[in-house]
Amino acid sequence: MLAFNVWIILLGLSAGGILVLRDWRSTVTALAINYVALAGLINEQPFVRADLPLLGMSSLALIKLISGGCAALILIVTALTFSREYGLEDLDEFGQAELRRALRAMARQRSTETMRLGDYVLPFWAGVAALVASVMLPLIYPIAPSPSLDFAWYWLVLSGMLTIATASDVLKIGLGMLICTSGIDLLYSTVISAPAASGLKIMPLLLLSVVQILLALAIAYLAGLMYGRLKTLDISELYRG
Repeated sequence: MLAFNVWIILLGLSAGGILVLRDWRSTVTALAINYVALAGLINEQPFVRADLPLLGMSSLALIKLISGGCAALILIVTALTFSREYGLEDLDEFGQAELRRALRAMARQRSTETMRLGDYVLPFWAGVAALVASVMLPLIYPIAPSPSLDFAWYWLVLSGMLTIATASDVLKIGLGMLICTSGIDLLYSTVISAPAASGLKIMPLLLLSVVQILLALAIAYLAGLMYGRLKTLDISELYRG
C-alpha cells in the first residue's frame, strides 16, 4: 500500500496544480511549494544524514531549497517583466499604435476566454490519467525503495510531461520541464545515489540543482525573445501568419 505523508501530498497537489491551472501566479506558487515538498521528502529519508543540526535538516535538502527558490524567483521575475504595463509617455507614436492594437487584441481574447471551462478539460483528464498511471506503475514496475517514493517520482515526471504537452505559453512549458527535472532528481536521490554501502553522492545532486537553475534561465531568455518579437508568450501566435 502507498504510505502517503504530508510531503508526498504536497508534491502531488502542487504538480497537479501546475498541470491544471493557467494563471502564472498560481502555477509559479505551486512550483515553489513543489520544491519545498521535494526538499522535505528527501530530508526525511533514512540514508540522508542531518548534517546541519542548527537548521534541523541536511545540506542536500538545503541545496534543494536554494536551487528551487532560485528557479522559482527567475520565473516570477520573468512573468512580472512580461506582464507589466508600460507608460504611454515612454513610447513614440508607432509604439503607441502598436500598444493600442495589442490591447484591443488582448481585450478580444479575454472576452472569448472568460469562464471557458473547456480550457481545463484536457489538462484535468490528462492529470487523472497520470494519477492512475502513477498509482499502478509502482505495483507493476517498482524502482524506488518504497511505493510512496515510486508514486512521487512517477507523478512528477508524468505530470511534467503532460504539462508540456498541454501548455499554451512558454512559461508553462518551462514549469513542466522543471517538474520533470524534479522527478529525475528524486529518482536519482532515492535509487541511484542512495544506498547502503557508498552513501549519498552530493556532487551529482548538486549538478542536477544547477541544471534546474540553468533551465529556468533558458526559459526566461526564450520568453524574452518571444515577447520582444510577438508581444505575447502564447505559443499559438507562432503558427499565425
